[in-house]
Amino acid sequence: MQRISPDKWYAVERREDDVTAISEPFIQEFYRCNIWHVRGRDSDMLVDSGMGVVSLREWVPLVTEKPLIAVASHTHFDHIGCHHEFECRAVHEAEADLLANPTRANTLADPYVTDDIFDALPPEPYCSKCYAVKAAPATRILRDGDHIDLGDRLFEVIHTPGHSPGGIALWEEKTGILFSGDILYDGPLIEDTYHADAGDYLRSMQRLLTLPVRLVHGGHFPSFSGERYRALIRNWLDEKERA
Repeated sequence: MQRISPDKWYAVERREDDVTAISEPFIQEFYRCNIWHVRGRDSDMLVDSGMGVVSLREWVPLVTEKPLIAVASHTHFDHIGCHHEFECRAVHEAEADLLANPTRANTLADPYVTDDIFDALPPEPYCSKCYAVKAAPATRILRDGDHIDLGDRLFEVIHTPGHSPGGIALWEEKTGILFSGDILYDGPLIEDTYHADAGDYLRSMQRLLTLPVRLVHGGHFPSFSGERYRALIRNWLDEKERA
């Protein structure tokens, strides 16, 4: 399989509201994490950091322009691969141990990381069988109701267990933007990981439905409107009621 040079590994797309989407386009869409960079007056925020097969700090200069907090929406391999590159790292208390002590099993790299998830491989010496997330102990522990303050922007931490025990969403009331992680995106949701919980998932979805969301930036797949957000949740809840 073709290998891609590091300077071509990431795609960067500026969005409205001083949000930039960073992605790894040579990873197949289902496995490709959305990395979100949010500009603030005093500091920036990074929501998730991809697989870590190519350095974000070295090859995406945007992430080094200001002091930055790297937030983990949860600790699966595709979301925390470059967290070790950043001095300030935040994660929910329920997954702090995973961020500090990642293994192939507890980050789901095993069994998902194989050459088959790529359309083209990262540069050498990358090896799927050797792949592992590097430890990145949190410098800040997050809990439900906490806030991440960027100076002129304030994001509320909403604990959304279900996909994983420490999953979080980040809600900016002023703009109506929600960074939803993997609890909700516009694609097939994963509800059967080793530490997923059906009851938690249901309660998280019911809670999310109460937010007056305008725009959602999810952990995977394209962003979508508040109308689509409410339809997705209602359809999901309806399916659970029928089951």
